[in-house]
Amino acid sequence: VQLQAYGGGLVQAGGSLRLSCLVSGGTFSSYRMGWFRQAPGKEREFVGTVRWSGSSTYYADSVKGRFTISRDNAKNTVFLQMNSLKPEDTAVYYCAADSRARTLLRESAFDFWGRGTQVTVSS
Repeated sequence: VQLQAYGGGLVQAGGSLRLSCLVSGGTFSSYRMGWFRQAPGKEREFVGTVRWSGSSTYYADSVKGRFTISRDNAKNTVFLQMNSLKPEDTAVYYCAADSRARTLLRESAFDFWGRGTQVTVSS
């Protein structure tokens, strides 16, 4: 299973970006998908997750109300729509796949990871 995240870039505070993650191999439509991020000098942290059907999402408090996760199972792609971006959202963003429908939010609950895409929010 391979994951490729893209769509990162430089944006001003208050702006928006949409990240995508294309998954190849495996059975994407059965995977719970997650987004994580790692800011410079900090540990990687949970951003949000979406279950296989797309009907259930969960977000970290820091992004709730600003970020939205969705998925297109026909295109093996999961999205992270980021609005009202803040400088503290600057990080490398990673998508991850959980092949066993777990409920935990920690990194160890996800089996496959992409290489990440850089998001930089200027003040």
